[in-house]
Amino acid sequence: MRTGIHYWNYTTPGGSPAIAPDLVAVARAAEQGGFDQFTVMDHWFQMEAMGDPRQPMLEAFTTLGFVAAHTSRLRIGPLVTGVTYRHPGLLAKTATTLDVLSEGRCVLGIGAAWYEREHAALGVPYPPIAERFERLEETLRIIAQMWSDDEGPFEGRHYRLAETINSPRAVAQPHPPIMIGGKGERKTLRLAAQYAQIVNLTAIDPDEVAHLLGVLRRHCDDVGTDYDAIQKQVMGGALDPDAPDYLPAMERLSALGVDLVVLGVRPNRQLEWVEKLAAQVVPRLAEL
Repeated sequence: MRTGIHYWNYTTPGGSPAIAPDLVAVARAAEQGGFDQFTVMDHWFQMEAMGDPRQPMLEAFTTLGFVAAHTSRLRIGPLVTGVTYRHPGLLAKTATTLDVLSEGRCVLGIGAAWYEREHAALGVPYPPIAERFERLEETLRIIAQMWSDDEGPFEGRHYRLAETINSPRAVAQPHPPIMIGGKGERKTLRLAAQYAQIVNLTAIDPDEVAHLLGVLRRHCDDVGTDYDAIQKQVMGGALDPDAPDYLPAMERLSALGVDLVVLGVRPNRQLEWVEKLAAQVVPRLAEL
């Protein structure tokens, strides 16, 4: 089983001047320690469930470009961007830029968006959930077109593009992988089955994951896509790697077809935590 590190909290004892060097140190430690993926949150405020909204939060793609310049192997991307944050054409261009400058290491994680407070605070429109899912599907179609040879127009209900020119082309072939995050059974997993190369399940309990993967398989059958071709990853940062039931749970997830578990940093000790995971957890999971 492969591992990813998720940098979700930029709070550090040194304050703002320490954020950049701390980020570089963590990314390099993750790469040298055997992690395969490095992701950051795409939010403007810290999530209320995880801390004070006034805690430091960097813009995702700027941060990922910085990380790309200091690493050479890690797959990098947002986990995940909200569809409301950027116009689809701009999002495709931004992700392509990250892919080119990282030499083909970008993964584009995307979802329907949910954090209403940050939208209202910064004046960004926040449509109802049904419309956000409509926009998500149109965005996925636009991105697919911009990553193809079709430079023609796109006409949708919410978005209209006169030309889908996207130059330079991405380095990753046939294009950077699209990751869809969440666990909504009716819409999220259906979109993952139809458009994604990676699904990131916001679940970790093996029984729940087994159920969600069964739903994903049914959606794949319905839309005619290959279930086995979709990479499956789960969010495992909330688990205690020292707990006696940790490895048995990881073994069950591996047996279900989960091939990557996302582990999170810890505020104020990001580097210390990543080094601990690299030494004690990553090698054990690699054996599964």
